[in-house]
Amino acid sequence: MAPDRRTMIVEAATKSFSLFGYKATTMDQVARLANVGKGTIYTFFKNKEELFEEIISKLVKEMIAEADSVIEPGLPVAENVHRALSRLLAFRSQHQLMIKLIQEEKEMRTIAVSEMLQHVEDEIIAYLSEKMEAGIAKGAIPPGNTELISFLLLKMYIALVSDWERSHEPLSSEQIAEVMKVFLIRG
Repeated sequence: MAPDRRTMIVEAATKSFSLFGYKATTMDQVARLANVGKGTIYTFFKNKEELFEEIISKLVKEMIAEADSVIEPGLPVAENVHRALSRLLAFRSQHQLMIKLIQEEKEMRTIAVSEMLQHVEDEIIAYLSEKMEAGIAKGAIPPGNTELISFLLLKMYIALVSDWERSHEPLSSEQIAEVMKVFLIRG
């Protein structure tokens, strides 16, 4: 079955945002890539912002599915959090759209892109928070402000896998997992 027009538009817009960034993508470009008239796009999406939101929403769902795919119920919470974060960051660094958006935000400070990247971060924090609440309910980790702890975990993880390596030998997955465990369980 051939993809419907809406799907073709979303795929074309994703490709355009991935190649040219948010600011440089136009509805005319998307229409050309999707092989539809520009008016057709407006039957599905009010504007570029709405189309962008749809794509980011789909991206967040993919990221969460990726993180869920590495979680094993029998493992300690700290190990599962490490596995989920590792998968989320690998997805983020390998996904062409995310790479382009991070680059655009850094270089151009595009407000719409900054807001969407913040949305992605908020979704990751909400996801981690949910996993930690389950760990607290099982008595596997001490109670605390799961949103704040999730925020700190995400920032710490990013710092350990990227910032640390600028002036130190990269940490192994096991070393990162141990730091996370100390922070989560004993922190």
